[in-house]
Amino acid sequence: MSDPASVTAQSLGASDLTLWGLFLEADIVVKLVMVALVFMSVWSWAIIIDKKRILKRLEKRARKFEDSFWSGEPLSKLYDRVRTSARDPMLSVFSAGMDEWNTGYSNTVDTRSSDLRASLKQRIERVMFNTMSKEMNKLEKGMMFLATVGSTSPFIGLFGTVWGIMNSFSAIANTQNTNL
Repeated sequence: MSDPASVTAQSLGASDLTLWGLFLEADIVVKLVMVALVFMSVWSWAIIIDKKRILKRLEKRARKFEDSFWSGEPLSKLYDRVRTSARDPMLSVFSAGMDEWNTGYSNTVDTRSSDLRASLKQRIERVMFNTMSKEMNKLEKGMMFLATVGSTSPFIGLFGTVWGIMNSFSAIANTQNTNL
């Protein structure tokens, strides 16, 4: 035999107040909003976890490279050693600078000329800056999505809430009963 209180609650129109029950009873617009917010949350967390993993790995490799760079080893030997290793942003910038140095130095007949040295310095800086910009663009991939989700999801959630409240008031009006 069932509990009289539950029979009374069911006869009065009480609904399932679990998350799944509330989701199933919601309007299609509210369901779409909730699904969109869950999707954006899962995707955001995937990007965040991936970025954390990548940055942790790159930080470890950067520390290792900096130790080698400042160890006093000649840059040409360091360049020969890291040229064939796996690419990361720091190695890419260093290699681009060294490539330009090697190209400019071999093409320059008189390296004592201050004008030629200044020109070579500017070319190396430009190549390194462009390489750094490309590497930063790779690392920033997905950040625009996070920024968009972070700024729009409160308003999307608020829209779903207001839509749900409007439907609740409509349902109350349709019963012509002012008791909550």
